[in-house]
Amino acid sequence: MDQKLDNVDLQILKLLQRNARLTTRELAKEVNLSTTPVFERIKRLEKEGYIREYTAVLDANKLGQGFTVFCSVKLRQMSKDTANDFVARIKDIPEVAECYNITGEYDYLLKINAPDMRYYNEFIINVIGTIDSVGSVLSSFVMNEIKHTDSLPL
Repeated sequence: MDQKLDNVDLQILKLLQRNARLTTRELAKEVNLSTTPVFERIKRLEKEGYIREYTAVLDANKLGQGFTVFCSVKLRQMSKDTANDFVARIKDIPEVAECYNITGEYDYLLKINAPDMRYYNEFIINVIGTIDSVGSVLSSFVMNEIKHTDSLPL
């Protein structure tokens, strides 16, 4: 954790993690400051990259995207060019919610949202399967989501 952050900064970040729609006035009341210093702190936290963005968390099931798959990908050969090409291709695929370069038997771990198994099967064949650098994939299907959070423990 960066030493530039004091307890008020951390409190603001905690509050915004829980509800990014809080107004500056509401935040100021919670941290016992006036609105101007809270506004300035938020702008600084944004500028310095502590706050990357504000988003709405959508319900994947209600939107027909509730079939979640973790797809482990092994490249045919690991090289800078191969990895860069794979990453560039993955960034443009909307079904891929998250992508991590990992250690172990596989090179990447993808979190994929899809409507159902049939769609995912077609996706693997017609999208992931068209990336030349992909050597193999291992799919793990989510049966039940136990915990999901984007919040950091501050």
